[in-house]
Amino acid sequence: MNKTLAFILAMLGLNVGTACSQQDFENMNVSQFAEFIQSADVQLVDVRTAEEFTEGHIEGALNIDVKQESFAEEAKAQLKKDKKIAVYCRSGRRSANAANILSKEGYHVVNLTGGIMAWNAAKMPTTKDTVEVDVFKTKSGKTIKMYALVHASIRMVYDGKEIQIDPVSKLGNRTIDYASIPKADYIFVTHEHHDHFDQAALQQLTQESTQLITNSRCADMLGYGMKMANGDKKEIAKDITVEAVPAYNYTEGHTQFHPKGRDNGFILTIDGLRIYIAGDTEDIPEMTNIKDIDIAFLPCNQPYTMTTNQLVNAAQMIKPRVLFPYHYGQTDVSGIPAQLKDKGIDVRIRHYE
Repeated sequence: MNKTLAFILAMLGLNVGTACSQQDFENMNVSQFAEFIQSADVQLVDVRTAEEFTEGHIEGALNIDVKQESFAEEAKAQLKKDKKIAVYCRSGRRSANAANILSKEGYHVVNLTGGIMAWNAAKMPTTKDTVEVDVFKTKSGKTIKMYALVHASIRMVYDGKEIQIDPVSKLGNRTIDYASIPKADYIFVTHEHHDHFDQAALQQLTQESTQLITNSRCADMLGYGMKMANGDKKEIAKDITVEAVPAYNYTEGHTQFHPKGRDNGFILTIDGLRIYIAGDTEDIPEMTNIKDIDIAFLPCNQPYTMTTNQLVNAAQMIKPRVLFPYHYGQTDVSGIPAQLKDKGIDVRIRHYE
C-alpha cells in the first residue's frame, strides 16, 4: 500500500490494518445476544480471567481465558464444532479477539458488542458460582482452577484438562451433578470409604481416555485403574507427575479406620506447581519428608483424621504456601488461620464440610 492511499484512508477515518483484515464472526447487541444464547445449539463462553468470571457472569457460561496461551487448545477440548459459539468479555475487545481465533478453527462465532458492561447496563441478569473457585498460576504461567465441591471432592481444571479428586455425588444433603461437568481426563481416588469412593460418580465422569489412579483395593473393587502404592511415582503426562504417599491413623483406637500402608495421599506436580492431597490421615511422621509444597489439602475430623491441633502440626511440618483444611465435617476449623498466622501460610477456609 503506497503512502498516498494510506493517507486517504487515514483521512477517511479508516484503520489500515482493519481495512485489510477479514472478520469471520458476527457481532450482536445485548437484546440480540440474549435471544441467541437461549438456543440449545449455542455454547456460551466467557473469555475473561477466572477472577473476573467468579465476580459475576452470564448464567450457563463456560470460562476459557483468552489471554492464556492455551486458549485455542482448551477451547477445542471443550467446545463442539456442531454448535454455535457465543463469546463475551468485559467490553467486547477480548471477545472479538477470541471470536477471530475460534473462527479460524472452524467455529461459527457470535460476539457480544460492549461485553458484560453493556449487558449489565441493560440490567440483564448475571450469576455467581455457588461452588467456590481458587485460581493459581503454574511455573510457566498457566492457570489451574480449583473448585471446592464437597468434603474431600475437588475438581481441578488445567490447560484444558479435567482432574477430579475423590468424586462423590451425594454426601448428607449436598449433591454434585457430575453430569453437568465435563468428563475427566484424570481421576484420583485415595481409598475405598464412601465419602471418597463413589462408583456412580466415577461412571459419570469416565470416558474412554480417562485415567483412574488409585490404590490396589479400589482398583480391585472396580476391576480397572492404575494401582499405586505408598512411595510410587509416575509421570502421567509430559507436565503432570503423581507421587503416592502414606495416609493412615496412628492414634490408639483409631487405626482400624485407615491402616498403615493401605491408602494413599497424592502429590501432584502440575507444570511445576506442587499440590499435596493428604487423603484420610493424621499428622504422621512421614510428612516431614514432604517438601516444596505450594498447595496442601489437609483433613480435619476426628476420630477419622486429624484434630485441629494435629492439622496445625502437620502444616508446620509441610510448610505449604497455601493451605485448605478439608474433609472437616462438623469440626470447627475457623481458628486454624489464627494458629498459623505467623508461619507464612495462607489458610483458606472453603466449604469442604
